Amino acid sequence: MLKLNTRQREAVRYIDGPLLVLAGAGSGKTRVITQKIAYLIEQCNIKANKIAAVTFTNKAAKEMKARAGGLLDKKQIKGLKVSTFHTLGLNILRKECQHLGYKKQISIYDSQDSQTLLKQLTPKNMLKEIAVEKVQQKISLWKSALIEPETALRRGESDDDYAIANIYAEYIRYMKAYNALDFDDLIRLPVMLFRENREVLDKWQNLIQYLLVDEYQDTNATQYAMVKLLVGARGALTVVGDDDQSVYAWRGANPENMAQLQTEFTNLKLIKLEQNYRSSTCILKAANGLIDNNPHIFTKKLWSDKGFGEMIKVINARDEEQEAERVVSNLLNHKFQNRTEFGEYAILYRGNFQSRLFERCLREHQIPYYLSGGTSFFAYTEVKDIMAYLRLLANGDDDQAFLRVINTPRREIGPSTLEKLASYATQRNVSLCEAAYELGLETVLPERQITRLRRFVEWLAVMSDRAQRGDIMQAIRDLIDDIGYKAWLEDICRDLASAERKMENVTELVSWINRIVDAAPKEVSLSELIQQMTVMDILDREDNADTPNSVRLMTLHSAKGLEFPHVYIVGMEENLLPHYVSLEEDNLEEERRLTYVGITRAQKTLTFSCAAKRKRGGEMIDCEPSRFLSELPEDTICWNKTENQDPEQRQQLGRAHLNNLRGLLGDSGDAPIDDAPINKS
Repeated sequence: MLKLNTRQREAVRYIDGPLLVLAGAGSGKTRVITQKIAYLIEQCNIKANKIAAVTFTNKAAKEMKARAGGLLDKKQIKGLKVSTFHTLGLNILRKECQHLGYKKQISIYDSQDSQTLLKQLTPKNMLKEIAVEKVQQKISLWKSALIEPETALRRGESDDDYAIANIYAEYIRYMKAYNALDFDDLIRLPVMLFRENREVLDKWQNLIQYLLVDEYQDTNATQYAMVKLLVGARGALTVVGDDDQSVYAWRGANPENMAQLQTEFTNLKLIKLEQNYRSSTCILKAANGLIDNNPHIFTKKLWSDKGFGEMIKVINARDEEQEAERVVSNLLNHKFQNRTEFGEYAILYRGNFQSRLFERCLREHQIPYYLSGGTSFFAYTEVKDIMAYLRLLANGDDDQAFLRVINTPRREIGPSTLEKLASYATQRNVSLCEAAYELGLETVLPERQITRLRRFVEWLAVMSDRAQRGDIMQAIRDLIDDIGYKAWLEDICRDLASAERKMENVTELVSWINRIVDAAPKEVSLSELIQQMTVMDILDREDNADTPNSVRLMTLHSAKGLEFPHVYIVGMEENLLPHYVSLEEDNLEEERRLTYVGITRAQKTLTFSCAAKRKRGGEMIDCEPSRFLSELPEDTICWNKTENQDPEQRQQLGRAHLNNLRGLLGDSGDAPIDDAPINKS
């Protein structure tokens, strides 16, 4: 067992009942989970294939599995289940979906697929009043809270609620007809199944004899119910979390789930991890002082043996443009003075719109940066096209995929033909693909259009059979060749270079699928492959790319789980942080937790910035410093209210800029430009 402190060791070795580990930021929670997995296998003789550990992102799951693998040999760890909640739910549904009336060839809808269907189901006059995104969000929150359509109708508090509840009922009906699930269903449906089918629940309780849960404060009602059902009366459970880092209420997360454990499990043991291995004492004192303003069910105080460290600085600016300039100049100067790397810095903000000025300023100074939350690979049109074809081969009932590819490339099947096909399919309660085969279609469509439709669905059937029965990779390559996708891109793109870039993305997609197939421990079906890729994509959109020598730009939400030597939290103003929407919704506590998360990302230095004026809605408005700044202990923060730097500061900054330029130009000199003349004009 690697070196653990007293509390960590106690958490690893406790197996006499359910355990809640209250793990403060940077306190080594992942080490505790992975060490406990090793302890359960080596010392408690629980087989690896009877242990499951769940978390929220692919990145966290991969790290957890890799660390556990480093503590045990391959034979010991064989069968260990380390995954996200959603992947665990998908694995359950793959094996048990027939109990819920689904076929095994399930399609997984991403957010865009769901929006497309919801837009079709929402009355046009209603769409003028309510955005489809709002309909989708409301349904997602209902699902996360285990509220079914009939309950939503009973509890409706407004006309909008009633209208959305009716759409919710139709949405579920259509998804079932398409043999499709959205992301929320991957947790909701296993919970429904476990509640309704004792035999299936007993089976999974036997398959998972010990459960470990990471980031427990982020669980919603469905995830909490899944945990409770899997663990049962046995209580073989360790959950690790920090209620002070619960920042996802807007998507259903419920930090009260931590307190609820005490009600559900009266023998619950609580162990606090309060030693922080990440940050200086000054940063932790500020974090503790801020979060003390929130009410607590569990209290803790983070501490560190790293020394007091540097005071927290505040950069003041007259407006948002000067804020970006000052932050970037400060970063560049700090890098020059301390011989650091750009990858050691992060700029964090409340909303994505704040990144634009910082991006511009970083580009002007030739500073490399990475913007988290950029376009997903799976969001590219060409990738979605090929994925839609593969979804349709795996599940012929997937109407969204059918509609996407029916005229990609063009097959002279117009919108009126598709409208009549859809109307007929709805009347018959069958999928579009199945409707194309029916003899009754001849009553609503002319022979020429039916011939084109049937030529397409018959080709699909041949390709599907080839993919299901033969070499999956060869079938995928044949499909891309058969539809003439490369020629189609060359026809629709503005130039050949653009078509080639898009085709390179298609080639990369095929290569990635090939790697997944090769890495699979057993032969994988096309349906399983598509399900796995869709879940990976949705989760990976929230993971962060590795960018070792770039300044990171990201929202405070995206920064959760990460750490950086030097952190800037910008826009520390009332109505921005805390955000005005949260203030209107009386959700100040979550905004304070979000700021706490930002502060505890910093290891060595932390800098805040705020502007006296900021543009909103096309006009400049006066801004007040965030109330959170006044909640920080006075001996942790240093205010810099001077409007202009003194000559020595300007000279230092000039040297930093010149040194950065020299590095970019590839100057081979070894020494920094400490004695370069400064242009003081």
